[in-house]
Amino acid sequence: MGFIKPQLPPVDAATFRALPRGERLKVLTRHWVEYGFGTPHAVYLFYLVKCLLYVGGAAFVISLTPGLGTLTDIASWWSQPIVYQKLIVFTLLWEVLGLGCGSGPLTSRFTPPIGAVLYWLRPGTIRLPPWPEQVPMTRGSRRTGIDVALYATVLASAAWLLTRPGDAGHLPGAGGVGLLDARTALPLIVSLAVLGLRDKTVFLAARGEQYGLSLLLFFFPYSDMFVGFQLVMLALWWGAATSKLNHHFPFVVATMMSNAPLIPSRRLKQLFYRDHPRDLRPSRLPFLLAHIGTATEYGVPLYLVFIGDGGFWTWAALLYMAVFHLHILSTVPMGVPLEWNLFFVFSLFYLFSAHGDISVWHLQSPWLLAVALPSLFLLPLLGNIRPDLVSFLPAMRYYAGNWATSAWLFTGNALARLEHSLTTACQLPTRQLASLYDEETALLMSHKVQSWRSMHSHGRAHNGLIDRVTSGQDDTVVVDGELIAGFALGWNFGEGHLHNDQLLSAIQDRCGFAPGEVRVICLEGQPIHRQTQAYEVHDAALGPLERGHVTVHDMLTRQPWPTDGPDYPVYDVETIHPLRPSHEPAPSAHTDSMDPTP
Repeated sequence: MGFIKPQLPPVDAATFRALPRGERLKVLTRHWVEYGFGTPHAVYLFYLVKCLLYVGGAAFVISLTPGLGTLTDIASWWSQPIVYQKLIVFTLLWEVLGLGCGSGPLTSRFTPPIGAVLYWLRPGTIRLPPWPEQVPMTRGSRRTGIDVALYATVLASAAWLLTRPGDAGHLPGAGGVGLLDARTALPLIVSLAVLGLRDKTVFLAARGEQYGLSLLLFFFPYSDMFVGFQLVMLALWWGAATSKLNHHFPFVVATMMSNAPLIPSRRLKQLFYRDHPRDLRPSRLPFLLAHIGTATEYGVPLYLVFIGDGGFWTWAALLYMAVFHLHILSTVPMGVPLEWNLFFVFSLFYLFSAHGDISVWHLQSPWLLAVALPSLFLLPLLGNIRPDLVSFLPAMRYYAGNWATSAWLFTGNALARLEHSLTTACQLPTRQLASLYDEETALLMSHKVQSWRSMHSHGRAHNGLIDRVTSGQDDTVVVDGELIAGFALGWNFGEGHLHNDQLLSAIQDRCGFAPGEVRVICLEGQPIHRQTQAYEVHDAALGPLERGHVTVHDMLTRQPWPTDGPDYPVYDVETIHPLRPSHEPAPSAHTDSMDPTP
């Protein structure tokens, strides 16, 4: 691995092309164990610079607040109440511009390294309304001048809010700076909410479940507002911990550690697997680390929010959680929520040290709970029980390996037609890579996304379902739904509801594919109370073809390459249209009861 040159699998492109899909995945996944994505050092430098720009940019913009102080005097003002308010606004703006999560090479964005603003200020790109049948004036999938104006209003109102002075009249001891007038946040709140009803992609990119909710807390008195900020952080930690109460998370840990740049030892990375290269299921080590991570996100925030008194153990808890988040950041996970983890680190010391004299026991207004609890408790509860109804972001089911996912299957020239028929701001990732490297390098690098997906538990179900739909034939081009969403929508962050049948329908309106040219396998996340996951197969022209369930047990027992051919176990199958022409035998389905215990 070099500064620019990636670490590629030990196979030439011609041989790789000739291999069956299963053999290709063997090569790719075995290579992933030791090298991860094979990322060049320049990519890590890119993300380091981006993090420095986020920190430095936030500090500089906030320092412009009248009466606050200069950058060189930051030690005297960093704990001012208005600082955290403006950091929330700055981070929302950073994310909704596309500069944060879902940016850069590790999300298959190479040239240009961002989407978001390049798409959402451009009429004709695809938008996905969350409830087009229920909310008036939101139907359609084409971005109009109204959508562009709403997005521009979000950007302008966030930028304007960052320039506002504080009002110290009602805040004793604020050093003359005070808090933002909550009414100045109304243009941002309203424009983001209205835009979110017309395009859920933008709302999710802005991280409305965290930063949008925090804007509403500006309307409460100083003490209650900071209690609200603490409750938001608590819900994020506990939501993440709850989402890890599954059998998927050890697969995430092993896959993430294989891609960690600070673990150069191939032998150490092999310890995360049972028997590399024969058995690539997680060893006991990632299971142990998964339990530690879950216990950390439950226990330490519990102490900080409800018990901590600012003494030795509070500082020990703060330092432990800071190391915890910096470790996540150091692995540079796919999706790159780097700034998000930096925000967590700052929030730790700001909310529980600099403002540690305020605790949840000081809450005075019950209306704050009325505003916050639906987002902090009810939505995550619904999202864990019915993951098909709630995005994993507002459901707070974060990096736990239990997301909605999809695989897109193209035949003939359908993928090329898709690229030429959509209004976008970039090319497909493989063509972006080909402009930076040669075509052989681009081929091998682009296929590493399939190995990343296959290393997760749900990827093993994908492999079986792909063979079920294609009969194991290798004339089908398989593209992960994340890449399709990134190309078509301008943003992707592991949210499978952005590349399901709704996106397929929007693309079909523009491309007019024939039956069989484009099919999509959508795999829903696992409900917390079941050991099964629902799947659907859709055809661009025909609509839904098949629905059914797969079991978590079957995922856990398989390798990250297909082993069952077209007979991967599926249950409760409902056939709407046949997957095969009438002269071909249909794949089998299991009709016996599903074993709920892996």
